[in-house]
Amino acid sequence: MRLLVIEDDSLLLKEIRSGLERQAYATDGFTSIEEAETALTLTDYDAVVLDLGLPDGDGLTFISSLWSSGNQTPILIMTGRDSVSDKVVGLDSGADDYIAKPFAMAELSARIRALLRRPGKIRNTKIEIGNVSIDSETREVRIDGILTAIPRREAAALEHLMRSFGNVVPKEKLEGRLYGFDEEVTSNSVEVCISRLRKRLKQVGAVLSIHTLRGIGYVMTEDTDEINSAESNAPGD
Repeated sequence: MRLLVIEDDSLLLKEIRSGLERQAYATDGFTSIEEAETALTLTDYDAVVLDLGLPDGDGLTFISSLWSSGNQTPILIMTGRDSVSDKVVGLDSGADDYIAKPFAMAELSARIRALLRRPGKIRNTKIEIGNVSIDSETREVRIDGILTAIPRREAAALEHLMRSFGNVVPKEKLEGRLYGFDEEVTSNSVEVCISRLRKRLKQVGAVLSIHTLRGIGYVMTEDTDEINSAESNAPGD
């Protein structure tokens, strides 16, 4: 999951991003509307966490602009404007939820999870294929029903591949789901992540396989026979 956080207080922005990243969300954070609008043209986000008082405009205008452009990414307002009338205006403007400052990180996380559970966003919170299951809320991975420790980045990759089971996931798209703009990403970061995940799944007896289509991306399957010919004939890097 990738989130966009817009907050003009740089210290609070850092704290929010740190808390969300500990829960395996890739996050991009900006302190102005202009920067956020640029980010939205470059990538798709699962949700936007938005402060209303920004240095180059009001968050409500930003929401209206998103809606008029056809962008329906879920929006969670976080602001010190906590009167009933402020909340009504924020929700009527197109926001999906509203949290008043100061807030506990646990509540913010819960509200984000609720947004992502809504129809049309995520089909369900638990995915199970073969003997592997993952819960997108708790980040718990189980093999044959046994809880298995998997680092957050690998768990995020596993979830995305399982949601796209049987379909090719382009490397660029997977990279976009795993890393924020300001995270250090080398040319082989995704390959290293997938390699470690593949070995980890094999070690614990998972029946799922992750196949690399050179120059294209990755596909997860249970049956390796059908993909072997595609791998051997795929174009080189």
